[in-house]
Amino acid sequence: MKINQVEQLVGITKKNIRFYEEQGLLSPGRNRENGYRDYTEEDVKKLEQIKLLRKLGLPLEEIRLMQTGKSTVADSMKRHLVTLEREQQNVSHSIKLCEMMKGKEGLLSDLDTHELLSRMDEMEKSGASFRDIENRDVRQKKYIGAAIASAAMVTLMAGVILLLVWAFKTDPEEAPPLPVMVIIVAVPAVVIIGVLLSLIQRIYEIKRGEEDDARKF
Repeated sequence: MKINQVEQLVGITKKNIRFYEEQGLLSPGRNRENGYRDYTEEDVKKLEQIKLLRKLGLPLEEIRLMQTGKSTVADSMKRHLVTLEREQQNVSHSIKLCEMMKGKEGLLSDLDTHELLSRMDEMEKSGASFRDIENRDVRQKKYIGAAIASAAMVTLMAGVILLLVWAFKTDPEEAPPLPVMVIIVAVPAVVIIGVLLSLIQRIYEIKRGEEDDARKF
């Protein structure tokens, strides 16, 4: 079957499917007639396994160990549980500190940040770890960047359409025939539609954090 069919069947985007292929977690065959990837039921099963494990937060290397038989499901889950328990403890530390700060009235300028940071340092020395929202900030910048780029292209194409319509109305005798004008105007209109569809897809990818896979794991 084709990658579009697999995407709909498993619920994993084409971009991620190809990413897993690059990482060696999936190796589909090729159609001898056209050279396209030809996915089998076994490939679909592997992708479902990958999807399950990724939703649980397992890194790619752990999945690779399981696929090659170097690690059993039980062994991998034991290791992953240690990671999850550590993360749970870290969240508990953050909750504890936030609960303490919740009782402090006043503005940020009134907060004794030195004392709080010292307390955090002590907690970190004991093994605690606090969240870094850098990824969230970067994701927000990606949203803004995608929106600005799309808005610029849509504005440019809309300007081209308005210019063509103005030229046609100003001097219809010198302008191309109406059917030709419709075709000419349709080109930037199609570009606008394509840009908007790409923006929607881009937002969807950023929201799901798909392109962070390679960087994180």
